[in-house]
Amino acid sequence: MSPWKMVLAVCALIGLLGSCTSGKVEPKKAETAKTHLGGCILVMPVGEVPVDLYQESGIVTTNEYKPFTKKLSIYGITLIGRDDISDEFMMRVAKTIKEIFSQDGIAEGDLQKELLRNMYKYRIVIPLFKGENHEFAPHDKAAWDLTKSQNSICDIIMEGVPGQVNEVVEHILHHVTDVGLHYTFPAEWGISKSSKLYQAMQEAIDKKYYDVRQYSDVKDEEEWVRVVLQEYAYWIIYTAWDLRESYGPREAEWTIMNRSELKAKLPHSYELFETTIPKVMVSPSRPTLEEFIKNGSQAKGIE
Repeated sequence: MSPWKMVLAVCALIGLLGSCTSGKVEPKKAETAKTHLGGCILVMPVGEVPVDLYQESGIVTTNEYKPFTKKLSIYGITLIGRDDISDEFMMRVAKTIKEIFSQDGIAEGDLQKELLRNMYKYRIVIPLFKGENHEFAPHDKAAWDLTKSQNSICDIIMEGVPGQVNEVVEHILHHVTDVGLHYTFPAEWGISKSSKLYQAMQEAIDKKYYDVRQYSDVKDEEEWVRVVLQEYAYWIIYTAWDLRESYGPREAEWTIMNRSELKAKLPHSYELFETTIPKVMVSPSRPTLEEFIKNGSQAKGIE
């Protein structure tokens, strides 16, 4: 995953995780608490659900998500970028999303469609940034605050950074688990202390396979729950898909490296994955992920 220092930098610059860097309440915190769970998940279904759940928009210019200038909508997820984001990168991210929600090889097509409906309803939007440049001009901040208030924006994807494959897959999964799985499988994947995901996470913490100490800067309890659960959900799925050994990261707060190790050491987490995820999602293909490497998005190797 991205280094936690980078997450803190994103928090400071664009407020993606609300008051995660201090105990102080950020401006508009009281307002966003009424509309968003855990600082980023819309609590009311305000998005329109199209007849064709598998529609793709292609890249179009837009002023709907200011200060971003273009968007690409696919399967209930909207990618947004400024002019410095390459169209090729945007299309590769969209292709990855399309493969994750392939209709081939999933166990329950109707359940996958329900998940997609929830992603439309709760307006998943993923901002794309060029490198580590997250800054907005002062006159753009009000527009950005409005964009955040109207959508579920739980993280970002950076183009042209080390570990590009993991950067993309991780932050797609953060949004899918925070929103899609939360509303489709509330008992299993809900962003809540009563969910099976939370119980599975506690077992991993107790057994010292998952170290959450680095998230102590998240002072708001609801946001802390959301952050540690979104990270744990990503680790379960990414590891069960056997992507970590190929694409990293090697060093992280999560010590389990592959599917067989997950099954042996944390059977409850593995069971949570196995009884739900294959019904609605599959791993993106290795050829598609390798495109991020051979097209120059990252140097070959593992962090």
